[in-house]
Amino acid sequence: MEAVLESEAPRGALRNTAKMTARGVSVYYGDTKALKDVDLDIGENQVTSLIGPSGCGKSTFLRCLNRMNDVIDICRVEGDITLDDIDIYRSGLDVVQLRARVGMVFQKPNPFPKSIYDNIAYGPRLHGIAESKAELDDIVELSLTKAGLWDEVKDRLLGPGTGLSGGQQQRLCIARAIAVNPEVILMDEPCSALDPIATAKIEELIDELRQNFTIVIVTHSMQQAARVSQRTAFFHLGVLVEVGETEQLFTNPRDERTQGYITGRFG
Repeated sequence: MEAVLESEAPRGALRNTAKMTARGVSVYYGDTKALKDVDLDIGENQVTSLIGPSGCGKSTFLRCLNRMNDVIDICRVEGDITLDDIDIYRSGLDVVQLRARVGMVFQKPNPFPKSIYDNIAYGPRLHGIAESKAELDDIVELSLTKAGLWDEVKDRLLGPGTGLSGGQQQRLCIARAIAVNPEVILMDEPCSALDPIATAKIEELIDELRQNFTIVIVTHSMQQAARVSQRTAFFHLGVLVEVGETEQLFTNPRDERTQGYITGRFG
């Protein structure tokens, strides 16, 4: 029987601490240990940035948070990760329900080959969230509005999502993620394929979304981490070197490896 992913603690309890926690998390690809004993708290209604050189384990860790690594045959995850104090790796857990609560936006915009409307409606239909066409219409409009896209697409909802610009496609993917009302949104370098203007819109959107969602973002851009996040975690060679308030980590890092990365001595 599938475990239901519901919080065993009353909603609102201890929410000033962590929405998700990782303890002793290690990830193996075959015999290679890609992530080593990571301990990290993800604060509720905060943006947490994961930074570090390419191949340092930040995207691997991000994919642990909604069990995306499950789809990789040779991947093995050890340690404990909780969402509202529930072990997300426990036996029998409904992974589909987990991914409804912990949504994901990928590096390259990946709208479905469907209409703009159907891109947003897909998740609510799959999870049985809308009971009528009118309810579904409302979810589509609200999601596109939250993603800052409604005014740009409201007159062409039946047009293909793939017909939008790159920045609009990424906001469409964010709207698609929030249509199922997740609690956490994971973003894996969501601006790396976008121009500076589109990037600025996404960053503005991230700042607005954290009022209602907990966000974890992987970024190669230290400037972006400084602009959008309240906490930053620095990874290097599969190790979580340092985590702290973003301003403190960038202005007064405690570890010399963090200092070296921030000042461009390596990376």
